[in-house]
Amino acid sequence: MAANKTIKIEQTGSPIRRDGTQRATLIGLGLNKIGRVKELPDNPSTRGMIAKVAHLVRVVEGK
Repeated sequence: MAANKTIKIEQTGSPIRRDGTQRATLIGLGLNKIGRVKELPDNPSTRGMIAKVAHLVRVVEGK
């Protein structure tokens, strides 16, 4: 498994009126405002966090 694989995600939805754990997951991903883009390592923990808030984020590109 290559250590340099990354995934770029963008926040598309607001955490307002969502469960507090979803808001905390977005903060853990480094996202807290709509339109922010963050490049993160592509690993199972990051994929799990993305799956938890899949309705609030989108994958822009993966290398």
